Amino acid sequence: MVVRKGEIVINYNEVVSIGDTYLLTVVSELFGLEGWVIRQIPPHEGGRNVVYTCEKEGANAKILRIAFLPDRSREDFLGEVEYIRYLFEHGGTVADVVSSKKGNLLEEITHNNRTFFVCLFEKAKGKMLVENHYRYRDGAPITEYYYNCGKVLGKLHQISKGYTPTHRRYSFFDKFNAEYIDKLIPDSLSLTKEKMVQILNTLKGLDMNQETFGMIHFDYNDGNYSIDFNTGQITVYDFDNSCFGWYMYDLASLWTHGVGWTQSEPDAGKRRKFMDDYFETVLAGYRFETKLEDSMLDRLPLFIQVCIMESIVDAFEVMQNTGKELECDEELSYLIKCLEDDIPYKGFFHDIYSCEEPFEYEERKI
Repeated sequence: MVVRKGEIVINYNEVVSIGDTYLLTVVSELFGLEGWVIRQIPPHEGGRNVVYTCEKEGANAKILRIAFLPDRSREDFLGEVEYIRYLFEHGGTVADVVSSKKGNLLEEITHNNRTFFVCLFEKAKGKMLVENHYRYRDGAPITEYYYNCGKVLGKLHQISKGYTPTHRRYSFFDKFNAEYIDKLIPDSLSLTKEKMVQILNTLKGLDMNQETFGMIHFDYNDGNYSIDFNTGQITVYDFDNSCFGWYMYDLASLWTHGVGWTQSEPDAGKRRKFMDDYFETVLAGYRFETKLEDSMLDRLPLFIQVCIMESIVDAFEVMQNTGKELECDEELSYLIKCLEDDIPYKGFFHDIYSCEEPFEYEERKI
């Protein structure tokens, strides 16, 4: 996952401009979207793609994605869309990929010596949790939502256990390795780098068999699925970061996103009790669909540290991709502190945590 040599990283606004003047016309022809209303979705911080909604009277809405960063290959994108189609065909509740008129799941467009990778997806039914103001469906307990989060993930992992790709996505260690970390993270954070390498060495000692290691979402959270608030059904999308990794990583990610439900509780004991109950419900849903060995579950604290490592790496990648000056804000400084001081569970039960300023620590100078 290295930027192709000699290629200047194009920025988001340039892609939007090229989209307006050229790409959307070509894409409309490729996917038969003439007469559809195509609107750009405002980007989120660190977004890798330019994304549009496509709507037409009497048809199911679609999501159009144009990828422009040069750090992924054609094989990576083919691996992603092939995996999504496999999940969909085997009963996973995911937003399916839509084939172009040529029958391709991925279209490649070259313009002014730049390559853009284009995919079209079905728009997931329902809304994101944030769009519903973090309220769950009327008349159903919030525990149903926690259970469903685990159940849907368990189903995806169960399907993955039988998946043999034609186009193989990269594996966890292809990206997370000592060489890449050393190049990406500034030298002033030498302890951070050291701790990351320790984590990687621990991971290398873990089982990588069919039951524990396979294709995972790698960004499973309420920003990447929609909920049908009539039925509670969750539909997952945004497999942009999917890779071969430990299934336990996705579960740890679900743990780290669960803290939002109780982050304003001042009592650490009550926060811990909530998280134990929350995660027990998630696991009940997960284990309804697939097996999880206790020996892997015991590794939850390790995989929460892996989630922290991924967040730190991602923050520096975003700075690199957007040409921003390197800096550690309060949130990044908090993650670095947890990693460097071996503070477990994202510091959520530790003195470092403040419910007035959740997951923030004094800014670190780089």
